[in-house]
Amino acid sequence: MNKTVRDLEWGNFTGQGPWNIDLDALVWRAEVGTIRDAVRAEVPRQARARRIPPFGRLVVVVFRLGSAIAPWWWRRRRGRFADASESRADLSRRLRVAIEHLGATYIKLAQIISSGEGLFPAELVNEFAKCRDRVPPEPWHRVRAVLADELGDVSRIFAELEERPLAAASIAQVHRARLADGTEVVVKIQRPSVAVRVRKDLRVMAWLAPFMVGRIKVAALANPPALVELFAETILEELDFRLEAENMIDVAAMLHELGLERFLVPRPHGSLVTRRVLVMERLAGFAFDDAEGMRAAGIDTEEVVRGGMAAFLEGAIIHGVFHGDLHGGNLFVLPDGRTALLDFGIIGRLAGPRRLAFMRLMLSAATSDIKGQVGALVDLGALPRDTDIDEVIVDLRLDEPIDPTTLSGEELVAEVQRIVKSLLGYGARMPKELMLFAKNMVFLDGAIARLAPDLDLIEEVSQLSLQFTMRHGERLARDLGVAAESLEINMDSFKAGLGVDLSAESLTYRELKERRDLIQKRMRDHLGK
Repeated sequence: MNKTVRDLEWGNFTGQGPWNIDLDALVWRAEVGTIRDAVRAEVPRQARARRIPPFGRLVVVVFRLGSAIAPWWWRRRRGRFADASESRADLSRRLRVAIEHLGATYIKLAQIISSGEGLFPAELVNEFAKCRDRVPPEPWHRVRAVLADELGDVSRIFAELEERPLAAASIAQVHRARLADGTEVVVKIQRPSVAVRVRKDLRVMAWLAPFMVGRIKVAALANPPALVELFAETILEELDFRLEAENMIDVAAMLHELGLERFLVPRPHGSLVTRRVLVMERLAGFAFDDAEGMRAAGIDTEEVVRGGMAAFLEGAIIHGVFHGDLHGGNLFVLPDGRTALLDFGIIGRLAGPRRLAFMRLMLSAATSDIKGQVGALVDLGALPRDTDIDEVIVDLRLDEPIDPTTLSGEELVAEVQRIVKSLLGYGARMPKELMLFAKNMVFLDGAIARLAPDLDLIEEVSQLSLQFTMRHGERLARDLGVAAESLEINMDSFKAGLGVDLSAESLTYRELKERRDLIQKRMRDHLGK
């Protein structure tokens, strides 16, 4: 690349950056391909169940979790809780404290759960949200030792380096700093010994996973051994910050190519990036869940949500690249209303046939093509290659949509159990990219609840579909080999999926939440009998 090219010509960064990213001059970038290949090769080894577990770590894990659960069980057994919500809150708090003591691997699991609003109990989600960036930090002398090992003489690089972290999470903590030339930056520093601890924990999980088969209600979607492999692939990628810096560049370039100007990425430093240290541009703004602060500053929070939906969907469908770990601690809104993405340790990447399969899945869902959806899931690896698609459709009654609000609690539970049993029989599993995409959709759902509860979902989806088709219709039709007119979303299908009458012209998120609350209450009431 010509070194006179400015990074704003190919990437979405701030207009007044502290430095210009010259792709040809990034010394750490040459090793990224080799590092990524090594991670892929390591995953099967780490996820393989060994005959003999790492007993020392296993004992620690069992002791910590057992010590958290036992007092809660004793109190519940004696009726010490006023209601089920108080019981769940107490258990969630105890589990969160135990997980923080267990370290990075279990904290990362808690972070994943914390993004599952609507999927997990609210008490658990709220408690585990504290694991996003409020984990107890490492002592400063240990953090500084990592910096010295990776960068050399720290005093020559930084004029100022704050000991108190801005945020502390599972793998690393972030500190505010100022370079010797006066540039203000943030420094992401990996926790000491975290790589060793993660690998030990993966061996514990891999050893336990076979014993959990058939004992987890959602085993059809989270087959324990497959889940360990999925988790290993995700967390091992986060242990080398050179991969994260490359992810930052890839996402910035993708956002620029798609013309998504409302989203940007902080610049990674050209030379201060190593396996355990990442120096990047410092940005500031509103926390993504600070709806009141944004509104007081004149920021249209509904527009923030619209931009988020468009950026996430376009990146995933068109480029097969998307931020894989969206949550409130990983993005914030700048004073001008643009959104900055942070923490690129986990990225969804779909290439070749898998990207086309994902595109077919999204198109089939939008056009109510049930057979196309199941076929795309097979191509993505969510169902075995020899799956009889027609049999799956009949067995799961996918062509007979049911309004869950019309079912009693007993009927709802029975329907879920029937689907899970069927999926078990077909050997269903959740591919990494599909899991990340679904998790991000759950996050966006929660973002709408906080920032735009009165957003008309029917109108927004209709407009988003129209804009998407206008911008990318020709490319989608060409890649998938279909007629452009077949890309139009089936709004009747969308309404049916929400369980509303086909004649409905609007549905706010607030109204949708009322329907969900009714469904969840019926299921809780039945399960609590």
